[in-house]
Amino acid sequence: MKILDVLQPEAILPELKSQTKKEVLEELSAPVAQLARIDPVRLVRVLLERERLGSTGIGGGIGIPHGKLPNLDHLIIGFGLSRKGVDFESLDGAPTHLFFLLVTPENSTGLHLKLLARISRILKNEPFKERLLQATSREQIYDVIKEEDEEF
Repeated sequence: MKILDVLQPEAILPELKSQTKKEVLEELSAPVAQLARIDPVRLVRVLLERERLGSTGIGGGIGIPHGKLPNLDHLIIGFGLSRKGVDFESLDGAPTHLFFLLVTPENSTGLHLKLLARISRILKNEPFKERLLQATSREQIYDVIKEEDEEF
């Protein structure tokens, strides 16, 4: 499965305004919840519950908040870019700039793990991360992800 199979352009936020972890989750959740026709407050609650188990800020400026929802019929991804960076309680303590939000149906553990692994793998590519950080529009971000998505 490719990232762009589940990432819609409307769920790409090129300029996150948020200053805190909770605000980032709320900002990222808004377009994803609208596209998936789910309650954004409920989505944020699920994401915060997952964060209590351990931060999804994996270090290197990357955060991959994720959660599972019952009654969701397909998985969906959101992306956000914070120019200033946010304290996302990352493993390395550094600010987080790149966020992939992953929401999957409750019963799709295999797919959930596959997509998490794919996102983690492409984000290990430093030139890809750098191109994402330099992108200034939703379209540019989409194109950068598309280019990388096709190589894997």
